[in-house]
Amino acid sequence: MSPCINCLNMEQMNKRVYIKTVGCQMNVLDSEMVIADLKRHGYTVVDTPKEADCIFYNTCSVREHAEEKIYSALGKIRQTKEQQPDKLIGVMGCMAQKDQEIVFKRAPYVDMVIGPGQLHRVPDLIEIVRAGEGRQMAVSLKRNEGTQAVIARSHETFDPLRDPSMRPTPFQAYLRIQIGCDKFCTYCVVPNTRGPEQGRSPQQIVSEAQILAEQGCREITLLGQTVNSYKFKNEDGTITDMASLLEQLQPIEGLERIKFVTNYPKDMTERLLCTIRDLPKVSPYLHVPAQSGSDVVLKRMKRGYTVSDYMEMFERIERILPEAAISSDFIVGFSGETEEDFQKTIKLVERCRFKNSFIFQYSERPGTKAADRLPDDIPREVKTRRNNELLAVQDAIAKEDNQKLIGQTVDVLVEGPSKKGLKSPEGAVVQMTGRTHCDRIVVFDGNRRQAGQFMKIHVDDCSSHTLVGRVETVDVVTIGGLA
Repeated sequence: MSPCINCLNMEQMNKRVYIKTVGCQMNVLDSEMVIADLKRHGYTVVDTPKEADCIFYNTCSVREHAEEKIYSALGKIRQTKEQQPDKLIGVMGCMAQKDQEIVFKRAPYVDMVIGPGQLHRVPDLIEIVRAGEGRQMAVSLKRNEGTQAVIARSHETFDPLRDPSMRPTPFQAYLRIQIGCDKFCTYCVVPNTRGPEQGRSPQQIVSEAQILAEQGCREITLLGQTVNSYKFKNEDGTITDMASLLEQLQPIEGLERIKFVTNYPKDMTERLLCTIRDLPKVSPYLHVPAQSGSDVVLKRMKRGYTVSDYMEMFERIERILPEAAISSDFIVGFSGETEEDFQKTIKLVERCRFKNSFIFQYSERPGTKAADRLPDDIPREVKTRRNNELLAVQDAIAKEDNQKLIGQTVDVLVEGPSKKGLKSPEGAVVQMTGRTHCDRIVVFDGNRRQAGQFMKIHVDDCSSHTLVGRVETVDVVTIGGLA
């Protein structure tokens, strides 16, 4: 074998990459971008760490559990690294930005620590490590390092690099319109890990949406930490806000659904709600975290609104978008939360009747104001009880509301086989899954060819989280012997 062929084979062997993603939709999109960039540099994506020459963990810091999950995974791969020292290991994302050198201390066999603002450097960092220059750390500037403009640039994304194979489905895609956050809730690490709030230009966003539609995307989900707060100052001095952006996306041919998450209560304006109502492609599904039903707790969290403010927003939605499905987030067991505070949260959930709620037990995050100034004084067993109690209330509400849909027909964008359907043999009738315009999950018996289609599903049954139905058939009426 010639030396050139040998070199080529070695190069190919060193370009197999595996990425494990933990966390929110932002992280899923970041992984898609990194994969797209690595593929441009000749890398092949593999399904397991064992097959890979480069292993990356894209991390989350919002909750302690998410971080410990990554450190546990790193611990499991330590022996592999000892046996195969040429196998490169990288930690990227929010935990990398927050912990920085701590990652190297807890897992000294890690080769790269890369923050969310430096993901475009991944291919170069791999080459630097392979060249024998040692471990590499690339993180964004902290808010007290340099000018605001320089700090903002250090957190910029490298969006529009896309890799269709990494999307949730071939016909669905995430599209980032905003990065960072300036709300500084006392419990949250995002402003420190994702940097200052910045809106991407509407021209970039519309162009990317058009490309996605041309590639077969029928649904896009716009992403931002407080997505409805989106604003961009154009060169002519005019401001493009969220409502204006939705108006610019509506005409794109091939695009049939537009969703957006996550929203900030105080920025759910009448103008935005009227725009959603008037644009048929925009989903009337609104994820608006409340976090607590107690004004005292909300003040400690520095959420910037009261329960009364939240209810004004909620009633505005009910008035303008009566068909809207609204979901929320709640933290139980935050510093100083009394039983009375918790009961107020239950009352809020009972009043609002959310489609679903994401409920989390408070975990102290180093570097946040809550960790520095407020005691984590609620026992774990109390947090667990409150979590389970609130979840039971939410599940009962969701099931009651889903039961009202039994007997109705809903329009569903079919995503593919459900987890149960994936186990079925090729060619068989399988359980398929999809979502309604209001983001309700629907399962039904069908076939894999239906993925990517809009179908009318008759709802026969439900659980708290899922509608169960069947494909609606059209009766053929025969007149004069002709069908």
